[in-house]
Amino acid sequence: MELYTYFRSSAAYRVRIACALKGVSPTPHFVHLLNHGGEQKQAEYSKINPNQTVPTLVTEEGAITQSLAILEYLEERYPNPPLLPVHSHDRAFVRSIALTIACDIHPINNLRVLQYLTGTLGIAEDAKNTWYQHWVMHGLNALESQLANHPASGDFCHGDQPTFADICLIPQLYNARRFKVDLSAYPTLTRIESNCLAISAFIEASPEKQPDYQ
Repeated sequence: MELYTYFRSSAAYRVRIACALKGVSPTPHFVHLLNHGGEQKQAEYSKINPNQTVPTLVTEEGAITQSLAILEYLEERYPNPPLLPVHSHDRAFVRSIALTIACDIHPINNLRVLQYLTGTLGIAEDAKNTWYQHWVMHGLNALESQLANHPASGDFCHGDQPTFADICLIPQLYNARRFKVDLSAYPTLTRIESNCLAISAFIEASPEKQPDYQ
């Protein structure tokens, strides 16, 4: 397998965590989202992923795009250790946390959106950062309330082992810190983060540990 990744991409970070937890080591290919106007826009990569995003996982059967779809693929193909709970309701809850991050928080704050705000619309840098912080905090407020009051919350978002929810949460908190979001209002989320970052797979997948880190 081959993984097209970028050290700072939250979505690629999710897939790196899942691969590390499952002991899977796809051959990495580094796609710099800023160099040369964005290497993801070049024709060679666009043939692999027409959406011009990372990550892309290339298997013997073809390419898979979208981080959550890749996580589902890895879970089905490499079931141990499991990253989803056994019971259907618990699995749905974990997916709901992951999707809140991947579908509600991340898309309106990713690189393409921020570049459009400052480049095409001419929004000032301070205003862009205010946009980012507003929407990220809106989402984190919901997650903090949901997880702090949920009976199944444990060392991690659900129970006492990492799931898709944690795999999505850690990159989002990393990203939030880059944009100077005050995380003091989220003791449950940061507690879970501390537990995750004590696990070697999460450390191994972190942006600073990637060969393309700059």
